[in-house]
Amino acid sequence: MGNPHDPYPAGAGTAEDAHAVRITVHTAEDMRELGRRLAALLLPGDLVLLTGELGAGKTTLTRGLGEALGVRGAVTSPTFVIARVHPSLTGGPALVHVDAYRLGGGLDEMEDLDLDVSLPESVVVVEWGEGKVEDLSDARLQVVIGRTLGEERGRAKGGAHGTEGAAAGADAGPGAEPAEGDDTREVTVIGIGPRWAGQDLAPLLL
Repeated sequence: MGNPHDPYPAGAGTAEDAHAVRITVHTAEDMRELGRRLAALLLPGDLVLLTGELGAGKTTLTRGLGEALGVRGAVTSPTFVIARVHPSLTGGPALVHVDAYRLGGGLDEMEDLDLDVSLPESVVVVEWGEGKVEDLSDARLQVVIGRTLGEERGRAKGGAHGTEGAAAGADAGPGAEPAEGDDTREVTVIGIGPRWAGQDLAPLLL
């Protein structure tokens, strides 16, 4: 198993066939804003894989993305249903939000979910999807969310950035947000495949 904070995790390709930007995100609102900026780059059929430990901010980012796409329904953690479909209210693509942690069958199981939506006409955001759903598309965005070095040290000492703070994080449960003082993250966004070869990721920088 690779390092979950490696900007080129297993299945993500290499520096030669991917390009990336790295953003320091200081607050939960900044994470939502990053999601909004990400939405501006996305087209129907795009696949976004989110990597990060529990409470890293994956659902918070997706919430901002859904807001900018103008989709129906509150974006919360899909943990208990595996996938949620948020239809567009503006004539744009639907948002399909997937938690692949328990999706043991990978792509085949994804296709069996009967989502009542065309994936090639939707924006698909998958948490915990590495090694499971890459075949949904020949290109993808890999978003790797990691704690800053200072927070890692704080967790090791059991301080304000320790385990309890992580458990109160952005995707620790439906609608949860990072605890105050526990939300600084390093986010690496990696464009992989032909769709992203000429795409400027600089608009993501906060």
